[in-house]
Amino acid sequence: MSFLPQRPVQPTKPKPTTKQLGDVAEDEALKYLQGQGMRLLVRNYRTPGRGGGEIDLIMRASDGTTVFVEVRKRSSSRHGGAAASVGGIKQRRIIFAARHYLMRLPITPPCRFDVVVVEPTGTQWLVAAFDAG
Repeated sequence: MSFLPQRPVQPTKPKPTTKQLGDVAEDEALKYLQGQGMRLLVRNYRTPGRGGGEIDLIMRASDGTTVFVEVRKRSSSRHGGAAASVGGIKQRRIIFAARHYLMRLPITPPCRFDVVVVEPTGTQWLVAAFDAG
């Protein structure tokens, strides 16, 4: 009976979670937007209670506009890519969270809703991707 020498088993790295992948995409988007002159106000703003909304990044543009940013990461452009995944329900939740955030301010600044798409082909910034109308 002959025995073949065994190769050492290489430990496999655990697959990153969706949360970890999202955090990396937010980091990339934040760095990109700061490189464009935007300033971070709040990261991962959440409304209290169930069923509320969450905003990935709240930024301030150089003209004073408050920008509510949704960050989307996709590994491919199938199914319309990341931008197509910000549908009506997601938009309503972001708008709800934005209104909640703005209620805390003494003066309502000019605002807009942007989407930053992080895909293998690069980062794309969709300015005024949707509105609260």
